[in-house]
Amino acid sequence: MIEVVDITKSYTIGESSVHALQGVSLTIAQGEFVAIMGASGSGKSTLMHILGMLDVPDSGQYRLMGKDVGKLNGDELATLRNNVAGFVFQQFHLLGRMSTIDNVMLPCIYSDERRDFRSDALARLEMVGLGHRADHRPNQMSGGEQQRVAIARALIRDPMLIFADEPTGNLDTKNSHEIMRILTELHQQGKTIIMVTHEHDIAAYADRVITMQDGKIIDDRKKEDAGRRSEVSGEPMKLDHQPLFKPSRMLGFVKQAFRSIAANKIRTLLSVLGILVGVASVIAMMALGSGARASMEERLKSMGSNLLSVRGGSAKIRGSAQGSGTFTRFTRQDVEAIAEFSPLVRYASGYVTGTAQMVYLNRNWSSTVEGVGIEYGKMRSTIPTIGRWFTSDEIRSRRKVAIIGTTVASELFGNDDPVGQTIKINRINFRVIGILPPKGFAGHRDQDDAVLVPVTTAMHRLLGRDYLNSIYVEVTSADRLDAAKEAIDALVRKRHKLQPNDEDSFYIRDMTEFQQMLSATTETMSMLLGSIAAISLVVGGIGIMNIMLVSVTERTREIGLRKAIGARRGDIMLQFLIESVGMTLTGGLIGIAVGVGVSVMLSTFAGWAVQTSIFSVVLATGFSVLIGLFFGLWPAKKAAGLKPVEALRYE
Repeated sequence: MIEVVDITKSYTIGESSVHALQGVSLTIAQGEFVAIMGASGSGKSTLMHILGMLDVPDSGQYRLMGKDVGKLNGDELATLRNNVAGFVFQQFHLLGRMSTIDNVMLPCIYSDERRDFRSDALARLEMVGLGHRADHRPNQMSGGEQQRVAIARALIRDPMLIFADEPTGNLDTKNSHEIMRILTELHQQGKTIIMVTHEHDIAAYADRVITMQDGKIIDDRKKEDAGRRSEVSGEPMKLDHQPLFKPSRMLGFVKQAFRSIAANKIRTLLSVLGILVGVASVIAMMALGSGARASMEERLKSMGSNLLSVRGGSAKIRGSAQGSGTFTRFTRQDVEAIAEFSPLVRYASGYVTGTAQMVYLNRNWSSTVEGVGIEYGKMRSTIPTIGRWFTSDEIRSRRKVAIIGTTVASELFGNDDPVGQTIKINRINFRVIGILPPKGFAGHRDQDDAVLVPVTTAMHRLLGRDYLNSIYVEVTSADRLDAAKEAIDALVRKRHKLQPNDEDSFYIRDMTEFQQMLSATTETMSMLLGSIAAISLVVGGIGIMNIMLVSVTERTREIGLRKAIGARRGDIMLQFLIESVGMTLTGGLIGIAVGVGVSVMLSTFAGWAVQTSIFSVVLATGFSVLIGLFFGLWPAKKAAGLKPVEALRYE
């Protein structure tokens, strides 16, 4: 069954080299019970590790059932260990966070079989007399019971070979003989057992005793009645390569990962805290940005939708230079002509503006006077909430009526009701008929510091002019803006006899361009807030990586055990990645709830405009998963790279 020819193995400790094995050769037949003895440092454990495929020799040849083991890679050796070998260690190597039956089933998650192994595991526990302790944890059991659980674990895959490394080293005499009784029964059932021990009374249970000294075999004795239990077929073994991502294996990895996460609740909570804060911040900041954008859009609606502004002069000339060159003077007849563009134009209104001194009793205030038409209130959302709007008769007959902004009302009237009162505007008496709805600041300008009067009154009684500053036009729909611009442009040129190449006498401004500019600015601010919040996600990911690196160090022996029972490099790497992603995803899901909660609190208590979007939730969650993958990759790779025998020896 086993043939070893002239194998050697050396270790480097510090600056010196230790020759653990020096030209060892032996054969072991199927069904033998072999005990390897020797003093500490004789090489017995190193020989067993090589025979158990936990380590590889520096030179020489090792054949197992005709297969040259030395030519196999790490994953092939892991598959071989899972299918043909079972291990019983001196330190038991049971996982404390798992129940007894789950410890026994552990090798099964690295197999290619799809079925429930619980009944098999229970049968193995019954075999070693522990069926009644299936749901107990290792720390609830004695040393002898733990070793019997380890034997049940070694048998779960029905191996041909059982390797026992000092199986009674940590047990008292009674438990030692109980373990040896079980191993003897397994031997009688045809199992090949290779055991390392330094106790002669334990070695006496074996049919064959090999004694080692200084890395060499110095004695090899068989009992007279020992014989082969069965012959081995000369056909070499075939290794079935198990796919890493089969559903049955993945489910096992997920269960193992979440058991590991749940085993250290406080540390896991602290680890996911950074991700939690990051996800919550991303959602809250993006909700705040989206709310600000929605609020801005609501405010922009007050400027009027689908609005055009027709002004005299050049759009490129500002200040005193505007008067140079051709300057188109618009009249009320122009407004009436533009209003007749049906179905392109919904409303049109003339507009003039200037400054004036306001006086009420002993109070005075300098403000902006705006002369507007009958349709202006609908177009610019300035219909008074207190009082009323102008009538057609008041505009036509140049009545001295005014609608004042909230700032003017506060400065002139304080807490008194201004509606119905008389104020002087540039020494002319005006009756207040309404108060404008508050609009706040637009840049540095207070939009509430204004007084609206009929456009005819402003032109002929206050400002002394016969032309308009501009004409506001509301188009029936957004998709007709360009057509309306062209029609109005052609109309103005025709009415004022302008040449086609005259570009500086008037211009038409699309107010939606201004709205789009503000919307783009708000969008940028929203993304900036989200990006700043995402930094905390990265910081949280670094914390996850740190914890995973610590976990790799703490669980080095566990990694060695998993590799010994058949875990491949990809299996270990995948498990640690699942743990990392599991922590970040958990933090992400909790962070979603916290982020939405913070958004609601900001809206309820602070009065801020917030708007949580599905996009921000998906973005934050997806980013947290990517963080888990990215920062979990290095610890996972480090864990996967550990050698089984070195990991099992880790102190």
